[in-house]
Amino acid sequence: MKKVNLIIVLNPSEDKVLMCHRQKEPYKGKYNFVGGKLNLNENDMDGAYRELFEETGIKKEDIDLSSLMYSIYPQEQLELQVYYGVLKYEVQLKEEINPLLWIDISSDFSNKKFAGDGNIQHMIQTMKYYLSSK
Repeated sequence: MKKVNLIIVLNPSEDKVLMCHRQKEPYKGKYNFVGGKLNLNENDMDGAYRELFEETGIKKEDIDLSSLMYSIYPQEQLELQVYYGVLKYEVQLKEEINPLLWIDISSDFSNKKFAGDGNIQHMIQTMKYYLSSK
């Protein structure tokens, strides 16, 4: 089964979420969280930190990631892993392929300009719940 991850990154004041503007399929032209494919035999959390660094320049010492949810898509033989974290301080972002931008956390993430067919809204709400219970 192929494993992919998404990483939800909040700015230090927790009022903005980092998104990328997809330049290729899937979801070309839409906004999405950063992430990518895990390497064969790669630890899940290590893969999340690696993808985060490759796509944004954010290092492990800049953020503490937590697991949010895993979803299995049997017909596609795909496991989607979602992580989240709050930056400890402002960082200089370094784009890989997809342009990066900060979007207000109160945005309507069910809007069709976002990837995930409505799943992003659910992920944001779940993350907010976990953050509020810490």
